[in-house]
Amino acid sequence: MPLGWFRAENFRCLAAVELELDPRANLFVGPNASGKTSILEAAFFLGRGRSFRSRRREVLVRHGQQEFLLAGRSEADPAPMTMGVRASREQTEWRLGGAPAEGVADLAEQFPAQVIDPEVHKLLEEGPGRRRRFMDWGVFHVEPTFLSNWRRYHQALRQRNAALKQGRGDEDLAAWEQELAVSGEELARQRDSYLARLAGPLGSIGAALLDRPITVVHGAGWDRQSGLLASLQEGRARDRRYKATQLGPHRGDVTIQVAGRPAKDQVSRGQQKLVASALMLAQLAIQEQQRPGRSALLLDDPAAELDRENLARLMAAVQSLPAQLWVTSLRADIPGLPAASRMFHVEQGAVRRG
Repeated sequence: MPLGWFRAENFRCLAAVELELDPRANLFVGPNASGKTSILEAAFFLGRGRSFRSRRREVLVRHGQQEFLLAGRSEADPAPMTMGVRASREQTEWRLGGAPAEGVADLAEQFPAQVIDPEVHKLLEEGPGRRRRFMDWGVFHVEPTFLSNWRRYHQALRQRNAALKQGRGDEDLAAWEQELAVSGEELARQRDSYLARLAGPLGSIGAALLDRPITVVHGAGWDRQSGLLASLQEGRARDRRYKATQLGPHRGDVTIQVAGRPAKDQVSRGQQKLVASALMLAQLAIQEQQRPGRSALLLDDPAAELDRENLARLMAAVQSLPAQLWVTSLRADIPGLPAASRMFHVEQGAVRRG
């Protein structure tokens, strides 16, 4: 199982919360604004190094405090592993197995948390940045060289963009274009490979949730018939006008389709939630194939935007996956939730076992 024990101190409204978790399902019940979502947000931060609700670090620190502390113990094979993060508004310290960790990537391998919340439909509605993050999170778990290659690409991208802003000549741009092209082509290849692997579970989960196939189409961010190096060279004049590199994987996107047509143009808000949830669940299924017994699904208010039939479909799909569940709800009766769930009552940032 991913986490058998979890602690959060001074995170949002949570002064000090300590949980002994069920290996299969954990239900957090309480009124609105009680702190239920903050528990899921804290767990997500432990595994992903960011919030799924806000980009502003300062709002995560409890009012009147200087920092927050999160800690957990993974019970996955081969041996239990402790992990933790101490974060202030200015800096973050990661720890794994009692020793300093290089960064959040080390913790993400131990606790790959996925979240489905009431804002999950934004995966379809918002710009490509959110979909790139979704795609790259999946690639990270299946491609051992992805992170180093991603860093190479973005380092070269920063250098070329700096040269563009400074008005440097073609020779200075060319110095970074070869590295940008090599790492960028590899990054696109890794994304292609991952999305091809995602197609299987996405097809079956999509059929279960919508009775229609869900597919994804990868747009690499440049004309791949020309090659990235040639595209960068041909685009220098335009890049000089914008003072930034306009082509490459950092401009890539994923078109999400239902029955062969763009999903956002043909489905309702509730169906958008099902489409986005299918993508999250398919991604989680691959994570479990890759490293069994580590993944967690954080399911925040699953009934939001869904009627009873579609909620039952979602919960059936959720229950079919072996991941540990963290579920929040106003009520304890959620159709399809495993009967052996451990229940916690949450009120005003305090948690008690139910």
